[in-house]
Amino acid sequence: MKKIEAIIRLSRFDKVRDALADIGVNFFTLKDVKGFGLQGGTKMMYRGSVYDSDYIARLQIDILTTEDKVDAIIDAVVSSGRTGEVGDGKISVLDISSVTRIRTGEIGMSAI
Repeated sequence: MKKIEAIIRLSRFDKVRDALADIGVNFFTLKDVKGFGLQGGTKMMYRGSVYDSDYIARLQIDILTTEDKVDAIIDAVVSSGRTGEVGDGKISVLDISSVTRIRTGEIGMSAI
């Protein structure tokens, strides 16, 4: 089992979601995250005043999957999330040793 963590631009979420649905990934966890990287900060307007922010808002998508779907999921996220600009995000793939579905008590692949 694998966990894919993809950090993407907020503006690309709809395209990424649709690309994942096209390959049969219809469930994932979504988090609002902030980061700091090569892109630097952003300027925000609040009540007529401009504020510099050192952090950039992004979304993190967490997907639990089988090993045979990892490459397809990565390809879908990269092709739909890429703008070609600095700050497009990152994808990490992690090994998962165990998953338990709380509602039924299922363990392992059947819990995904």
